[in-house]
Amino acid sequence: MISSIVITLIGPDRSGLVEEIARTVASGGGNWLESRLSHLGGQFAGMVQIEVAEDKVAELKSALEGLASHGLEVVVCDATTADMEDCDQVALVEIVGHDRSGIVSQISSAFAAFKVNVERLDTERKSAPMTGEALFEAKARVCIPSEVDLGNLSDKLEEIASDLMVDVTVEVEK
Repeated sequence: MISSIVITLIGPDRSGLVEEIARTVASGGGNWLESRLSHLGGQFAGMVQIEVAEDKVAELKSALEGLASHGLEVVVCDATTADMEDCDQVALVEIVGHDRSGIVSQISSAFAAFKVNVERLDTERKSAPMTGEALFEAKARVCIPSEVDLGNLSDKLEEIASDLMVDVTVEVEK
């Protein structure tokens, strides 16, 4: 039987770190399925989902926790099959505007009020092309429950966008 685990890792970024993690997964009998790896503020941060034979789970978990001796904080969890029955529609939400405090807080509050699950959120601050001002960009993949009216959610996001002076677009995945 096959088990699935999810690991999160954080530690000082350096060359060869991903190879070290991948080698540990492979040598422990794991199969690397999916990952999100990033360099943030001088740190390496990542999440990886791994499949492994049930009789190898303990051995792999121990090997992964051994990465702590290489400067990584590692958390290992059993993967769950989240019940997303409430997910009626998946939408991509993009937010672009001048950077300011509170953008993520206000948008995520609207999602929470509508019981929208944020499946993925990528944010970035960069210089605007013409002015050089700080520009904030966010892209989210969200799961919208069947009881939520997409028009009402879009109206709320537009209201927030107007207050924050950012552009928000919502596009339902087909």
